[in-house]
Amino acid sequence: MSDHDATGRRSFLKYSGALGAAAAVSTSLTACSSGPKSTNDTDDDGGKGGSTSLTAVIGYGNDGSWDPTQTASAFAMAGNNHIYEGLVETDPITRAPYPALATAVPDAAQLRGTSWKFALRPGAKWHDGKPVTADDVVFVFDRILDPKTQTLAKGFFESWLKEVKKVDESSVELVLKFPFPDGVARLTLAKIMPKHVYAKPGAWDEAMKGKAVGSGPYRQTSHQPKTNTTFEAFADYNGPRKPAFTKMNWLTIVDAAPRVAKISGGSADAQIADNIPYANIQQLEKGGLTVDGGAGMNNLFLMFNTAHKPFDDVRVRQALHYAIDKKKMIAVALKGHGKAASSFLNEGNPTHRAARTVYDYDPGKAKKLLKEAGVSGLSISLMAVNVSWIVDCLPTIKASWDAIGVRTTLDPQETTAVFTKMDQKKDYQVVAAASNPNQFGLDADLIMHYNYGPANLWMGYARWADNSTAKQLFKQMDQATREPDADKKKTMIQEYIDIVAEQAVIYPVVHNELMTAWDPKKITGVQAQPYPGINVLKAKPATA
Repeated sequence: MSDHDATGRRSFLKYSGALGAAAAVSTSLTACSSGPKSTNDTDDDGGKGGSTSLTAVIGYGNDGSWDPTQTASAFAMAGNNHIYEGLVETDPITRAPYPALATAVPDAAQLRGTSWKFALRPGAKWHDGKPVTADDVVFVFDRILDPKTQTLAKGFFESWLKEVKKVDESSVELVLKFPFPDGVARLTLAKIMPKHVYAKPGAWDEAMKGKAVGSGPYRQTSHQPKTNTTFEAFADYNGPRKPAFTKMNWLTIVDAAPRVAKISGGSADAQIADNIPYANIQQLEKGGLTVDGGAGMNNLFLMFNTAHKPFDDVRVRQALHYAIDKKKMIAVALKGHGKAASSFLNEGNPTHRAARTVYDYDPGKAKKLLKEAGVSGLSISLMAVNVSWIVDCLPTIKASWDAIGVRTTLDPQETTAVFTKMDQKKDYQVVAAASNPNQFGLDADLIMHYNYGPANLWMGYARWADNSTAKQLFKQMDQATREPDADKKKTMIQEYIDIVAEQAVIYPVVHNELMTAWDPKKITGVQAQPYPGINVLKAKPATA
């Protein structure tokens, strides 16, 4: 296994918008091509009036992995959705599947079977002009399913997908281990990549650093890590989501103040920005911008080191959740843009129902649980990622825990520093961080396996996988995955989420809303995503 493959399991966490990685990673990445003379230069009129250029500001780093089989970087995933295509893509908001490189989505009868056949879109070309073939499709899925290659995408496919076979030059067959209709929406997570580009020695490392050659509506024209990535419309694109902008310049601005400044005021250079701080919403709206939010799985969670006493005791974990004044956190830190978690899933998820254990604010119950556990005089160092909205929430946690006699020290750090310590298996007590599995979809089975499972990285961090309750949970999760009846499957997932809620090993405190701002005089058709990044495949320039 190459060094890149060996580190792939954790790179998606370090580079992840799913963790809200607001800080630049320390890894030195080289640019894959020279950038424009100015990061604001789109060789157009700056996006004014009915311009066909777009400047966007992304509140996450562009220097994470760009390899579509590996990345969970908010910037890279958003960019890749414009550069690459899967056989099937999903709408960024509804997540309804639609044919992309394939000519059709399998019908209901096919989805109930174990063989899905796809014809490729006639005339589809790579950005270097060569034709897309069945060999390219097989190439990507072979990488994802290769037992010797550890990729993030493997976790989304290996449980249900047996193999992908070439039928002829322009069609493929997916062979499933068992019927799994939910898998069709996951095909968006298998971006098809040109074999003639990425089969070359060292090419996967280049993909990680930012090299991107796809078949989508936009082709990458330059990539400057920590600064910007540029795109232009691909003239030979013949797919369903036509490019509306001739050029795009996506700036990475992690710090909130300069990001807001870039889209506001008379000298605004950008027309759209994500990750808008709640405190700036009114200011931007008064300036004529539209600011809208997407409520989804984005959450602040607590993760306990169950190998560090007394956090091996479920009563202690529960007590610390009951102690948190979530209403205060939502009012003060989130300015009303959040909801207390009533399940691992957010309330808008189709599989959501309130768990049997809901951690309503109850300091009396928290004290009682600590007493029952024989715990007194507890001191906690709460290690946390330094994402701005997480940091805003930390004082409420400290005040809540201090109030029940748990002396609390806050220890916010760079996201990469936190998870490097996790990778190195260093001791810790409790971690507070952000997560958003909605980047990958709404599928509850996918979301739960992202966090829980015997070989899951998160379970390794929490040191819980060998627990007898955990082993029973994993069995129930596997049974739910294989259940063909949708209603039964939903019930089975809800039942095992009850166990996840009761155990509170990795569990959300609040789900919050993510805000996007744009200038409606310059861009229309924008929809705010409930996960980091932007998608402008349905947007277009406003008329002058």
